[in-house]
This record gives sequence, structure tokens and C-alpha cells, in this order.
Amino acid sequence: MMNGRGKSDGSIIPANSPNKAAGPAAEAREGRELAKGNSPEHNAFRTQGRENAPSALERVRQVATRDKKQRFTALFHHIYDVERLRAAFYATKKGAAAGVDGETWEHYVGNLEANLQDLSHRLKRGAYRARPVRRVYIEKVGKPGELRPLGVPALEDKIVQRATAEVLNAIYEQDFLDFSYGFRPERSPHDALDALAVGIGTRKVSWVLDADIRKFYDTLDQGWLVKFIEYRIADRRVVRLIQKWLKAGVLEEGKRVQSEIGTVQGGSISPLLSNIYLHYVLDLWVQRWKRKQARGEVILVRFADDFVAGFQHRHEAERFLAELRERFARFGLQLHADKTRILEFGRYAEPNRRKRGDGKPETFNFLGFTHSCGKTRKGHYTVLRQTMRQRWQAKLRALKEELQRRMHTPVGKQGAYLRSVLMGHFRYYGVPMNGPALCAFRRAVGYLWRTTLRRRSQGNHLPWRRMRRYIKRWFPPAKVCHPYPLVRLAVLTQGGSRMR
Repeated sequence: MMNGRGKSDGSIIPANSPNKAAGPAAEAREGRELAKGNSPEHNAFRTQGRENAPSALERVRQVATRDKKQRFTALFHHIYDVERLRAAFYATKKGAAAGVDGETWEHYVGNLEANLQDLSHRLKRGAYRARPVRRVYIEKVGKPGELRPLGVPALEDKIVQRATAEVLNAIYEQDFLDFSYGFRPERSPHDALDALAVGIGTRKVSWVLDADIRKFYDTLDQGWLVKFIEYRIADRRVVRLIQKWLKAGVLEEGKRVQSEIGTVQGGSISPLLSNIYLHYVLDLWVQRWKRKQARGEVILVRFADDFVAGFQHRHEAERFLAELRERFARFGLQLHADKTRILEFGRYAEPNRRKRGDGKPETFNFLGFTHSCGKTRKGHYTVLRQTMRQRWQAKLRALKEELQRRMHTPVGKQGAYLRSVLMGHFRYYGVPMNGPALCAFRRAVGYLWRTTLRRRSQGNHLPWRRMRRYIKRWFPPAKVCHPYPLVRLAVLTQGGSRMR
């Protein structure tokens, strides 16, 4: 059973480690409704007085840390606090697309204080209404022709969602386990990547489960999500607020579409809701499975709905996968049949496969990087991380279209734009041992730019000696921006290792 005795210390938790999981006993209550009325109020926390926003949330955070079974009954006044709404407004993107109401950041800020006061009063008296989300589609990275649906909430919905997420994070950040990295304060994709590399490189991992949840945001069960939230949140006004966003639906081609399953990607609250759902459905279950069933080493790293698990023994990986499918089916989720696989991976994979004549170990993708078994210059095993080819190609295709659109803008403005693109690429993909891919991307962008400049007019041959001057003037050098995984992890875990 899940328990509420405390939070795990380890982002990658070895099998048979003592259970320090945070969170209520969700397993014990699965399949039945929560008690009606005020029966849990003897164990419910009420905030007292009107403290300033930071200190009030700090007090909530302290209570959530101290008692993992505490239910909070008085949180709503933190959300309609004008100071918090103002901070949430300024945290929204200034040039973001407008929702169904057409309200823009620039127009709203023109009468900001009156707008925020009105929004606060509507929230307080229950007159706030969530608007449908405007549906837009973007091309999936690395998958030409495939579109990913995103939602654009109305501006006031963005503000209230961001304020709500800040309040709820004060509680759930004390519950979430350390192997969960997605969309959490002070955690980044590179923290997850480094934790995975260190886990595979230092633990007895010989098999990797590369898992893919099929259409997670479209199949998430709203009923279960509300039940999970109610394990911690007893303030009915907060729960109803979340239900309003879930029931608001999507406006597509002028028609409002509502559904009892799924949550729209794009809202400020969506990442937190997905983390809450997977915390109860996956994280706590995995921790219990490792403690009670695993005999060999087991690791797990999750970033939002993407996760990778490592195992010492193949039979345990297969049993884990079979039980995980059953677990997901219970909560309306499904693993993608074609994209979920178990592969031999780790320090022993290459010699073992060589003995059997099976060739090189397979690779897997995670957070934009292709992971493979490699070696350092001294011949030691390492997890080699290189830019995914699909991401590399998709970025170049998008860049080619943008350069064609900017074909007749001045060279200096084109160069400044390309410099910002390259700097962003290097900041994300600039991990150790990925230098050749960075240099290749820089060269490919240079070729694209030269092709664009040569098409500005007939007879424009643009010799390479001049092009090299442009590249030297505007392109930043391809360099590694991130430390080695063990170095970063050592800094992050000073005073308390995430590896325990």
C-alpha cells in the first residue's frame, strides 16, 4: 500500500531501499468515493488571518511538509489575492496569442488595477466563469505532417490558473517524489537527463524500458484527477475552480466541444494537473513496486508524461511492464504498443551482445537526445547523448521556411536572428560529448543562410570568403554549455543525495 510517512530522498531510488514516500494512501482508497460532508475536517488545515502572500504560502508549505496526510480547507483566499493575481499577470507572456475573448496583454494592462480588482471580486463571490479554450495545432517535432493539438486559454483564465498553480505547488512540491522532474520549480530537463545518465552509469542497469504513454493529455480521466486532488485539497471552492477549467471545453471551428476525459495542453495549470495524476497513478506505485517486488536494482526518471526505467534483470523489466499496463488501464491510460519497448542497455550490454553475436546495443530517445552506449577517451563506459536526428532535421526545416520569409530583410537582422536561434540550440543541446552534432548544426545553418542570400537577386553568387565573414560576425561558436552529469548532480545534492 502507499503510505504517507514521508518523501523519498532519491531521484533514482535503488531497489529494496526503505520507503520514504510522500503522499496519502491513494491505493487504499482507490475505487470508492471520498467521504461526503465535513467528516475529514478534524484533520484539515485552516489558514488564520490575512498574512502577506509569501509568508502565508510558506506556512502552508510547512504544514504540508510536516503532515503528509493533512487536507487543506482554506486555500481559496490565496488565489483571489490581488497581489498574487498581479504577479500572475506579469508572469504571462506579453505577446502570447489571445484566447476566445480576444483579450490581449497590452489591452488588459491599460486598466490593470481595475481589471484585477474586478477579477478578484468575481472569484470571491463565485461569479468567475472559465471560458472555452481556443484550439490550435502545431507540427510535432520530428514528425512532418503530424499535428499536436494545443489550447490557448483566455487571458483571465491564464492569470487565475497561474495563481492557482502557485498556491497548489506549495503543497504538492512537498509530496512529489524526487525522480519526477517535469515542470517543477528549480528542476530542468537537464537535471532529468543527468539523473538518468548517472543512474545507468553507476547502478547495475542492464535493461531499459523506453515507455511512451499514448495520448496522455487526451485520455487522462477527469474523475480520477478530482479524486486525487481531494486527497490533499478539502477546499471545495478550489476543487470547483479546477473542475470549471476541465469542463470548459474546447472551441474548434466555431463549435464548443466538451469531454469527460482529458485536459487541454497549453494552460498554466495543465502541467501541475498532469504531475498530480501521474504522482498517484505511476510514481507512488513504482516506489511501492521497487520496495516490495524488485530483487535487483531499479531506477526511474520521469519528466511530465515521458519516463524511462532501468532494471538489473530482464525478467523484472518484463514483469514491471506487464503490471504497468494493467495499472494504467485501471486509470484510463495506455502505453503506446509500437513505441514502448525493453532494450539491452548499460555497461554490460556491449560485451554481452558481442559474445552472443547480436551487434551493438540499441539506442533510445529521451527529451530530445538519442542515448547510446559509448566510451570516454580513456576507454571507460559512458552514456553518450547526442541530438536526436528528427529534432535536428525538424529545426532545419523550420529555419529554412523562416529564412525564406525573411529573405529580403537586411543581412544584419538576419544574422541577429540566426545568432539567437543558435544560442538557444547550444544552450539546450550543449551537453558533454555532443560537440560534433553542435558543429554540424552550425555548418548546416550556414549553408541555409548562404542559399537564402544567393536567392535575393539573380547573379548573386556570394563567394564563400564573404560568407565566412558573415558567419564569423554573427554565429556564436559551437560549445558545450553543461557540465558532466556527475558534476551537476554533485552540486545539486550537496547535503542530501538524490541517489539514496
